[in-house]
Amino acid sequence: MKRLCVYGVEPTFYRDIELIAGLFFPEVKAVEPSAGPGDYTVRFFMAESPQEVTVTARLAEGDGESRWAASHSRSVPDEGQDRLRRRRLRQAISHTLLRVLQQATGDVQPWGILTGVRPTKLMHQHLLQGKSGPEVRSILERDYLLTPEKIDLLEEIVVRQRKVLPDLYELDRSGVSIYIGIPFCPTKCAYCTFPAYAIRGRNGSVEEFLAGLHQEIDAVGRWLVEQGLGVTTVYFGGGTPTSISAEQLEDLFRRLHGALPAPDQVREWTVEAGRPDTIDEDKLEVLKKWKVDRISINPQSFREETLKAIGRHHTVRETLEKMELARRMGMNNINMDLIIGLPGEGLDVFRHSLEVIGELRPESLTVHTLSFKRGSVMTQNKDRYRVAERDEVARMVELARNWTKEAGYLPYYLYRQKNILGNQENVGYALPGFESLYNIIIMEERQTIIGLGCGAVTKIIPPGGGKVSRWPNPKEPKVYIDSYRRMIPDKLAALSEAYGMKKASGVG
Repeated sequence: MKRLCVYGVEPTFYRDIELIAGLFFPEVKAVEPSAGPGDYTVRFFMAESPQEVTVTARLAEGDGESRWAASHSRSVPDEGQDRLRRRRLRQAISHTLLRVLQQATGDVQPWGILTGVRPTKLMHQHLLQGKSGPEVRSILERDYLLTPEKIDLLEEIVVRQRKVLPDLYELDRSGVSIYIGIPFCPTKCAYCTFPAYAIRGRNGSVEEFLAGLHQEIDAVGRWLVEQGLGVTTVYFGGGTPTSISAEQLEDLFRRLHGALPAPDQVREWTVEAGRPDTIDEDKLEVLKKWKVDRISINPQSFREETLKAIGRHHTVRETLEKMELARRMGMNNINMDLIIGLPGEGLDVFRHSLEVIGELRPESLTVHTLSFKRGSVMTQNKDRYRVAERDEVARMVELARNWTKEAGYLPYYLYRQKNILGNQENVGYALPGFESLYNIIIMEERQTIIGLGCGAVTKIIPPGGGKVSRWPNPKEPKVYIDSYRRMIPDKLAALSEAYGMKKASGVG
């Protein structure tokens, strides 16, 4: 672990310092001078006036002479807005630290000082404040140090989102979306930290879980009807929703259509059938019967050795066969996922995967960059998994961007993760007219999403603005089964409070 000895700022800023330094080093700790010399020493100097703060950072190796320096000035609000002044100071500290670390390491961070999940949300916020496109570009480049290529990508996505969802900025007043978490998979992938429990041998708990989910659906449906709220999108995730049987899927859809207000007016129904080894004719018939708009069939890679290494337990041929089956059965909006930087894969292997995607021609393609998520098998056993270096990851990201453009796919949503290779991003591309509305809504946090089932998070976006609150459901099926009766009334009460409505009835 790298140690960064910090002078000139109070320890409350150390977390921000560690986030920026963590873009350059796998593990880093900010320490006070009393802790002794670190691998690097950074000294901050502040000059603050009523209208402006200027931060200078000087960086040295060990406790030697400073070799790199940078300064940054930010305007600050008048006295009395202490929270905003402190945020501007934090940004200035991050700005100068990033620049001196780029000088020291030679690594340019494409996303600048942004370490959060949703950079597109920042662009939306500035546009909502009335700023022009060129003004927002200038802010992102000057104050946040984004590269021009990433700003171009954000602009293209934001323009696309506003075309696909013209009422994006009013969705908080028009209803909610629904997420349904099915926590079962055939096996758990090595990179995964989603709620995903091997379904084999768990038939009893599957039935108990579904019984609880049915009650949660009924309670939320009653609340929506009582409050006069409609549903914009419904998304089945997990886990892998198609891990359960066709009969269980049928019961779930029947329950939803009976409970939700005006289900025929839902704009989009999506089911992640992500694991090809969970798809069969009977399940596709159920999805077709209930008019599911969009499914995912996710190869992640078209290299057999990779699939074995990450624990996918299906073959490339099986992916191709299930894609053909879905097409034959009339599924005409299919998403596929690829992951950049999987173990043993470089530019040539990723290019091959893109070529296969070109032959299959799914309506959308989500290109993820591998993230070492805390708690995953891959993170716990890093020595066993050789992954691509930063420069090669950047070339693969660029290849995906160029390939999709040539193939007619447009970027429409983006998010980032901690410990993502090369400090890159995940991007959803789609042929025009096949963008996932739910993916846009969840990433831009423009509408309440009510989470049902295991690991599902209810994110409450109060109509007209206000503090966003989260209500996570338990991730483990047994905990969910034991607690859903107590959990549902509390969640509905929080929703009612946020919407300024009467208290809801709970579990029937």
